[in-house]
Amino acid sequence: MKPGILIVSLCTLCGSLTAEPFLEKQDLFTVGDDPAFKTYHIPGIVVSAKGTVLAWCEARRDGSDWDDIKILLRRSTDEGKTWAAPQSIVDVPGPKQKNALALKLNHTDPDTVTYNNPVLIAGKDGTIHMLFCLEYERAFYQRSEDDGLTWSTATEITATFEIFRKDYDWKVLATGPNHSIQLKTGRIVVPVWLSTGTGGNAHRPSVTATIFSDDQGATWQAGEIAVPNTDEWINPNETVAVELNDGSVMLNVRSESKAHRRLVVTSPDGATNWTTPRFDEALLEPICMGGIVRYEYGGQSLLLFSNPHNLEGGREGEPEPGKSRARKNVSVKVSRDEGQTWPVNKLIEDGPSSYSDIAVTKSGTILCFYGAGTKLSFAGSALRLARCNLEWLTTP
Repeated sequence: MKPGILIVSLCTLCGSLTAEPFLEKQDLFTVGDDPAFKTYHIPGIVVSAKGTVLAWCEARRDGSDWDDIKILLRRSTDEGKTWAAPQSIVDVPGPKQKNALALKLNHTDPDTVTYNNPVLIAGKDGTIHMLFCLEYERAFYQRSEDDGLTWSTATEITATFEIFRKDYDWKVLATGPNHSIQLKTGRIVVPVWLSTGTGGNAHRPSVTATIFSDDQGATWQAGEIAVPNTDEWINPNETVAVELNDGSVMLNVRSESKAHRRLVVTSPDGATNWTTPRFDEALLEPICMGGIVRYEYGGQSLLLFSNPHNLEGGREGEPEPGKSRARKNVSVKVSRDEGQTWPVNKLIEDGPSSYSDIAVTKSGTILCFYGAGTKLSFAGSALRLARCNLEWLTTP
């Protein structure tokens, strides 16, 4: 048999086994569903070791980062096809004091309670670990042993962040947001950002780092500053993490840098010896949170990245159009070489779309959870879930 004939025969066989491409969408949180909340923002999604899909967000009374905010969670046991009703999963008992920096901002209600920046981690043993913040100045940890149905009492871990003060005198702290990771070694790694709070929205200037736990969340330690604030790397903040095949950790970092590209750093252990930050030319940065996850299914090990693939225009109502870049065209990119190149870029939402997170189910279905709407804004009017397979994602 001629070699060429054999190759054609094998390709024909492979083609017959290829799944049909599909893309499905549904809104999980929509403005107007609950009159108590005018904004749903900061979407996150993760698949537990048992296969349960957890999707969460900040539910805001009005809209600002310093608003009266609750953390809502929805669960799916059929890979994101149907969902249980939202439940509030965060409550710190006792008196709560507003961050002093927030009170200096216009229209901040001192009687509101801001729960912010929830991060969930799907533990390899089935535990769901969760970190969140209170008033951008206190951090907490809680866990679920039943795939998000119930949660332990929140434990404060703010003391972990005090270690950063020797390098950065922060007044504002934030975990994630988005989902985070547990490494093959068992270490839980959570990106964080810190700010002195002297700049815009009391969130700037800022730096990025990680905290980690080597005992299943019982105690937490601070890593090293991963991306400092410099003239080149401006205000690094919301950061996502992924473990590479060699066991190292790669951070993908939002910033306000003039290059308008995502920043990338790696560490051998997710905490120390970070590489010099580099801009990834393939990953546009409209100054918006993105998502990253490993796709490991069907013999393939890929990286998927989601964010608005756009550098044009400004958000509606901005005094300086173009300064922040319009949040639209959320897309998913595919890398087959551990994030060195991203040859595939597939549009998920053709129009206004903003923050996103991304996950993969046990059967290889890709879940992209993102803010969407009919007009340009910072959050959108709904948090939308797109379900697709790799065949759809990689079909031109």
